[in-house]
Amino acid sequence: MAKFLSKFLLLLCMLVFCSITNALPPPSPEEIREELPKVIAKVAEKAETIKNKLHVCIENAKVCVTPGCIHAASDILKKMDQTVDPCDDFYKFSCGQFLENTKIPDEKIFVNTFSIVGDDLQEKLKSIITAPIEDNEIEPFKMVKKLYLACMNETFIEKRALQPLIDLHNKLNGWPVVKGEDWDDSKRTWQNAVKILRELGYSTDFIIDFSVSTDLKNSTRRIIDIDQTDFGLNIEYLLKGLNDSVVEAYLNYMIDVAVMFGADKKRAEKEMKEALEFEIELAKISLTNDKRRDAEAFYNPITIKDLKVKHPYVDWLEYFNNLMPESTKVTEDEVILISVPSFFNQLGELLEKTPKRTIANYLNWRMTEYSAKYLTAALRKRQLQYNAAISGQEEQEPRWKECIDLTSTSLPTALSALYVRQYFKHDSKVNALKMVEAIKNEFVKILQKVPWMSEKTRDLALEKVKAMLTLIGHPDELEDDNKLKEFYKTVSVDDEKYLESVLSINRFDTDREFKKLREKVNKTDWINLSKQAQVNAFYSSVENSIKFPAGIMQGQFYTLGRPEYMNYAAIGSIIGHEITHGFDDRGRQFDTDGNLIDWWEEETKQAYLEKANCIIEQYANFTEPVTGLNLNGIKTQGENIADNGGIKEAYLAYQNYVKENGPEGKLPGLDYNTDQLFFISYAQTWCSAYRPATLKAIIIAVNHAPSRFRVLGPLSNLEEFSKVFNCPLGTTMNPVDKCEVW
Repeated sequence: MAKFLSKFLLLLCMLVFCSITNALPPPSPEEIREELPKVIAKVAEKAETIKNKLHVCIENAKVCVTPGCIHAASDILKKMDQTVDPCDDFYKFSCGQFLENTKIPDEKIFVNTFSIVGDDLQEKLKSIITAPIEDNEIEPFKMVKKLYLACMNETFIEKRALQPLIDLHNKLNGWPVVKGEDWDDSKRTWQNAVKILRELGYSTDFIIDFSVSTDLKNSTRRIIDIDQTDFGLNIEYLLKGLNDSVVEAYLNYMIDVAVMFGADKKRAEKEMKEALEFEIELAKISLTNDKRRDAEAFYNPITIKDLKVKHPYVDWLEYFNNLMPESTKVTEDEVILISVPSFFNQLGELLEKTPKRTIANYLNWRMTEYSAKYLTAALRKRQLQYNAAISGQEEQEPRWKECIDLTSTSLPTALSALYVRQYFKHDSKVNALKMVEAIKNEFVKILQKVPWMSEKTRDLALEKVKAMLTLIGHPDELEDDNKLKEFYKTVSVDDEKYLESVLSINRFDTDREFKKLREKVNKTDWINLSKQAQVNAFYSSVENSIKFPAGIMQGQFYTLGRPEYMNYAAIGSIIGHEITHGFDDRGRQFDTDGNLIDWWEEETKQAYLEKANCIIEQYANFTEPVTGLNLNGIKTQGENIADNGGIKEAYLAYQNYVKENGPEGKLPGLDYNTDQLFFISYAQTWCSAYRPATLKAIIIAVNHAPSRFRVLGPLSNLEEFSKVFNCPLGTTMNPVDKCEVW
C-alpha cells in the first residue's frame, strides 16, 4: 500500500508539474527529481487551501436555529434592503427597509438603535420608579420616587404657575425687561448675579465657564479651569448672525417668553434682541469646536494674583471664592488654568461696552430658558415650538418619559442602584470583559505592526493601551445601602416643589464637584462609575479608561444567546471605538497616566498627522443627501478615527475568537456567511431615521458624523470588508484610495 501511494504521489506530482509548466513532452526523471520538492510543496499548499475552503464551506452550511438566532435573523431581515448592491451602498443595503418603514413619532427627532434600547430602558426604569414608596426603603430610593411624582403632578405645577421662577428672578433684583423702568441697575452687577445663580442651583457658566477639573499635566490632582462661555444656542448657529432662521427662531422665543413673564411686547423685542446680540458677541470672541482639538493650546496656567493684573476687569479672587463652597476657599497664590486666552483678552472690553441692563437681561434669560421645562404647559409648549426650528420635533414626549429622563439625570446614582439590582445580568459583564481583552489584544497587534511608528513611540503606545482601565457595568457600592445613604445625606426632595427640588440637587452636585479641588484624584471612584442607567460608552483621556454602563449591555448592542459575531460587531465595535479614542487626534496627546505630554517622536507624529488628514479630507468630501451639506472633517475627525479603528479591531478579534472556539452557524433564512453577517450586524447598529432639521443640526453642531457615514466611511476603508463581499476595486465600498490611521 505504501509503495502504491508513493508511485501515485510521484505520478500526481509529474502531472501537476506538467500542468503548471505546460511543458511538453513530460519532464525527464532527472528534471523530476530536481523539481520534485518544489512541486510537493506547491501541492501541499494547494491542498491546505482547498482544505480550508472546504472547512469554511462546511461550517457555513451550518445554521443556528436556537430561539436567539431565529429572533436575530428576523430582526436583520426586517431592516435590510437586499435589492441594493452591498458594494454600492452598504448602509442602504443593511438598513434600507428600516429607513423606508420607520415612522418617527411626533415627540421624537430620530429613531435609531440607541433610542430603541433607550425606550426599553425607560420602560424598565418606569416599573422601578412608579412602584409605591415603602417605609423600609432607604431615603435615596424614596427621593427618586418623590422627584418623579413632583414632575408628574401637572395640576400642582399649573396651580403654582410661573411664581416659583418669578420668586427666583426677584432674588436677582428682577428681570429688567419685565420690570421695565422700575429696574434699578445700581443694585446688581453681573459678578454678583453669577454668585446668586450659583447659590440658587443654576449654572455659573453663562459668561465665564468655571469648573474644577483634573489637571491635564498632573492627572493625580485637580485645578480650577476657566473657559469661554457656555452658550444658550450652539456657537455655530450664533456665528451665522440674526438673519439665520434658527437664530431668528431663538430671538422670537426669547421675546415671547419675556412677554409671558409680563414684559411689554415692544420692550421685549428691543431688549431681547440686545441680549441676543451680546451672546453673539460672546460667540465671536470664542472658538468653535473644530478649533478646540489641540489640548496643549488650552493649558495655560496662571496664578490668581497674575490673573488680576492681566485681566483687571474682574476681582478674580472674590469671584472664585463666591463660587467655591465655604470649606474650599482659594488664595491669590492659587494656580488656575485659562483654556482660551484670546477669549479673556477680549472679554473685558465687551463687558465694558455692554450696558448692565443688557447683561442682566441675558443672565435672566438663561436661567429662564433652563427653568422652562419645569414650569407650566404654556411655557413648555412655546419651548417645543422653538425646539422644532432646530430639530423638527413636533410634539412633547409623553409626560412619564420626560419625568423618567429628568429623574435619571438628576439622581443618577440612586436610580442606577435600583436598576442594576433588578435588571443587570452579571454574566454580561464577565463576557464583555473577555471581549474587551480580545479587542485590546488586536489593537496591540496593530501597534506592533504599523510601519510608520518609531520604536520608542511604539513602546510608549503599547504601554498606554495595556494600562488602559476597563470599567464595565456597575461598581459594587451601588448594592450597598449605607454607601448610598452617606452619599445623599445632604439632599432633600419635596414632591410639591418641582423646580426647587431640581435646583437643590444641582446645588448639591456643584458643591460636590467644587469640593474636590483639594482631593487627590481617584480614577476608579465609585461615584464616577455610578451612572449606569444610560445607553452610552466613554473614553477618558485623563484617566486612560474606557467605561461601558449597564444600560448599553442589552438589545442590539449585546445579547446573550445570539451568535458572537453579532455581539462583536455591535458592542465589540463600540469597545474598539472607545479604545481607539485613546489614540485619536486628542487622545494621543495624553500619556499612559492621563497626563498631557508630547510623547511622540517628531517623525512619527508627522506620519500620524498625515494619516489623520486623510480621514479629515475623506469625510469633508461626504455630502449628506437630505440636507445637501458636507460634513466637517476637522470637527468629526476624532470620532471618525475611532469608528475606523473600532470596527477593524472588532473584526480581527472575532476572527481570533473563531480560531479558538470554532466557527458559528449562519442565521436561518439569510444566505450570508458569518463574516458577512458580522458586517451587516455592524451596519444595523447604526440604522437611523432622522428628521431633516435634526440631520442639519448634527452636521452643524455635533462632533459625530450622521449614522450613514459611520457605516460607509469605516467599511469603505477596510480591506477585509471588500474581500468578504467581493467588492470590485473602484466601487463605492472599495475605493482605490483608502484612509487608515490604525
